[in-house]
Order: sequence, then C-alpha cells, then structure tokens
Amino acid sequence: MPLLLIALAVLALLVLMIVFRLNAFLALILVALGLGIAEGMPVKDAITSVQNGIGSTLGSIALIIGFGSMLGSLISDSGAAQRISLSLIKKFGIRHIQWAMILTGFVVGLPMFYNAGFILLIPLVFSIAASTGLPLLFVGIPMAAALSVTHGYLPPHPGPTSIAVIYKADIGLTLIYGLIVAVPAIIIAGPIFTRFLGRFKASPPVGLAAPRVFTDEEMPGYGTSFFTAIFPVLLMALATLANAILPEASVLRQSLDFVGDPAIALLLSVFLAIYTLGLRRGRKMDDIMALLSGSVSSVAMIMLIIGGGGALKQVLVDSGVGDYITALVRDMSLSPLVLAWSVAAILRVCLGSATVAAITTAGITLPVIAATGVSPELMVLATGAGSLMFSHVNDPGFWMFKEYFSLSIPDTIATWSIMETLVSVIGLLGVLGLNAFLF
Repeated sequence: MPLLLIALAVLALLVLMIVFRLNAFLALILVALGLGIAEGMPVKDAITSVQNGIGSTLGSIALIIGFGSMLGSLISDSGAAQRISLSLIKKFGIRHIQWAMILTGFVVGLPMFYNAGFILLIPLVFSIAASTGLPLLFVGIPMAAALSVTHGYLPPHPGPTSIAVIYKADIGLTLIYGLIVAVPAIIIAGPIFTRFLGRFKASPPVGLAAPRVFTDEEMPGYGTSFFTAIFPVLLMALATLANAILPEASVLRQSLDFVGDPAIALLLSVFLAIYTLGLRRGRKMDDIMALLSGSVSSVAMIMLIIGGGGALKQVLVDSGVGDYITALVRDMSLSPLVLAWSVAAILRVCLGSATVAAITTAGITLPVIAATGVSPELMVLATGAGSLMFSHVNDPGFWMFKEYFSLSIPDTIATWSIMETLVSVIGLLGVLGLNAFLF
C-alpha cells in the first residue's frame, strides 16, 4: 500500500505540473500534504512535517545557493567569464577549439546556474563559429555538455547540493567523485558526439538580444578571473584532502574543514570576488551590493522548489513510508545506484525539471542508503546523472537550445536530447565503476 501511495503521489505531481501547469513548488507542497494525509497522518502533523522538511532542507542549502548566485553574478557582470573564455580559446587554438569550449563551460559553469551560463557563453560560440568557419554545433555542443554536467553532478549547484544534504553526503567528497565521473561524460557527449552531427545545420537566431560583450579594457585579467571562479572548489577540495591524510586533532585539518565547508567557501569567494572583480577595478560598493541583491532575488523560486522537495522527503520519513522502503530494499538484488538513477530518469523525462526530479528522487530513495550501506556520495551522483536523462519538450533548456541554434524540434531531439542522454548514461556507468573500484 505505501508504494501504491507513492506512485499515486508521483502521478499527481505529473498531472499538476504537466496538465494543470501548476508551479513546481505549489505542486510539491500539495502532493506532500496529500501523501501525508493519505498515509494516515493527522492534518496538523502533516503540516508540521511539511514545515520541518522545508526548514531543514533550506536551513542547510540556502546559504550555498545564495552565495553561489552572488559569485556567479560577479563573475558574469565583471566580464571575468568572457575573459576566461577568450583566454582559453587563445591558448588552445582553432585546432583544439572543442577542448577550449569544454574548459570554458566547465569553469564558468561551476559557480553559475545552467541557463545563466548558457546565455552568457552563447554569443562566444556564435563568434568562434563565424570567425573559424566551423559548424555551430561542433563548437556549441562541447560547451553545453560541460555546463550540463556541472549542473547535474557537482556542488554547489542547487540539484547536487540539495540531494547531498538529504542523503547526508560529504559535499567535498561528492565534488571530487563528481569531477572523476564528469571527465568521460563530457568527452563522450561533447567532442566524440559531435563527429556524428555533420548533417545537422544550425545557425544563429535572428532578433534575439545578445548579452553584453565586454571590451578588453573592461575585463579583469585571466589569472584573476580564473582563480576567483575556481576558488570555492579549491577550498572544498583542500578540506576533503586534509580529512583523508591529516589526523583529526590537527589544527590545519580543523582550519581547512572550516574554510572548506561549502557555505564558508562560497562566502569567502564572494568577498574575494567583491575585491578582485569589483573594488579593485574601480566599482563602487553600492553598485556591487545592488548587483548581489538582484542575484539573490533571481533564485528565490529555485530555493522554494528545493524546499518543496524537502517537504515531500520529510513526509515520506514521518509517515513511516521510509521504514517500509527500508524493509523492502534490504534484500533487493537491484543496485541502489541503478535504482536512484532510474527513478530520477523517469521523473526527469516526465517532469522536465532536473532539480525537481533530483530532489523528489532523493526523498523516495533516502531509506535505501541506510538499508544497503551504499556510499551517499555516489547516490548523489547517480541521482544527479539520472536527473539529466533525455531532455525534451517539457524542459525549458530544450527550447533554449532549439531557439539559439535555430533547429527544428526533430533536430533538437537528435542533438540536444541525445547529448543529455549520453551525459546521463555515461554518468551512471562512471558511478558504477567508482563503486566497484572504491567499495
């Protein structure tokens, strides 16, 4: 019976979002309340469970999303992202332009949301394709693959970070494992996949406004831009490395643990960016603060959607469904990593939103970790990979790619949707490989 109720809850979520076009946050709250009541929880308890789920989830992740949004805005608005892109392309040259686009998408994508990174980099893709005579998809697909992988696999993005919080995974270790899995996924979905796209003809859109293009004098230096962008990743990686090699009582380890906490790492990075990309370049503090305020307001709905996923998770736990799932999967022969990936992939195909698919899956599969002893960090990556599966017409990213590359719907499916599928499947294979090698 509990599994039937979960299936009906997921079906209700699909109907509310797809048929009635209801906002994802409202749909998640309604489904969470309905599931709690259907499971026999008193109405007051169901409401309390929803409130606790939102509070506990956002309490852990709100700072990360907020600081990450601020850092991304500073990198974008200062011209640092454009400097990183142009410098990498110059260093790699035309012959290895795809690798330059991969690194550009990866570095810019780490601190920025996918849509923001895509819109920021797409004029660069058009410019490179026009100046070199290379096919547009040959240049654009590797960049899009790198952005997609950072969005789905790697903290501090909302999806991976929120499911890491739900699974109680070590975010620094998740980042390191994610980087290992990301490399083959990007290479296969990027440079290798583009070899089969010769028959597809893409072109720049007509009439769409392009983001601002900075002059050389307006942009900060490459070293400053690159260091500021990857600074939070360096801090988190150092903390994870210290935990692996230094004794627990070590002062250095404790210090690196503090600065390597994702929220603290991003906070320090924001202050670094305020100086390196703002004050040092002559910008007024009032203007910088106005930019940061606008960046946070732009992610308010993302925070609410993640909170709604936390509410659904908490109802599943408090209603006793979690215990039922634990008993059910304890002797299950199916790999919990495959299970998490499959649930996320199904929800992604049905719902369109990678973030909603990921956090809904985390709530459903959370008991599997305790029942099987699987690595929570690998569960994060499996869930994140599944949440990227086969983007199609219900995903805003599908339409963004279609319009900016002026493709038909069938051609967008044959290029963008297949690229996303490759990223998802290769991600699962990478996670299974890591699990076999490390555990």
